Amino acid sequence: MRFIPTKIHGILDYVSGGLFMASPWLFGFADKPAAKWVPLAAGGAALGSSLFTDYELGAVRKLPMTTHLTLDVAEGALLAASPWLFGFAKKTYLPHVLLGAFALGAGLMTQKTPKH
Repeated sequence: MRFIPTKIHGILDYVSGGLFMASPWLFGFADKPAAKWVPLAAGGAALGSSLFTDYELGAVRKLPMTTHLTLDVAEGALLAASPWLFGFAKKTYLPHVLLGAFALGAGLMTQKTPKH
């Protein structure tokens, strides 16, 4: 069921992208290189794709919303699995799993067509 409007998704994109990038310092794992760089890359990718998405809060509007949502789902799955994929699960995993689940859920629950 896709009940999140694309405009709300856009707001969530920019807020969560910033949160992803700040999470190593907010949650105390900035001293763990792999654990730190995964959310930094995910946040940068989220912010970049948001700027180029064809929705209410996109600046350039070249990336179709359906492609954006597919990227969100893939990013969420990768972020959630990253502690085990990159071998830092014994040091930290919960922020990555929770942020990944958020991105995955947002990608699956957002409407596919913007109302602009």
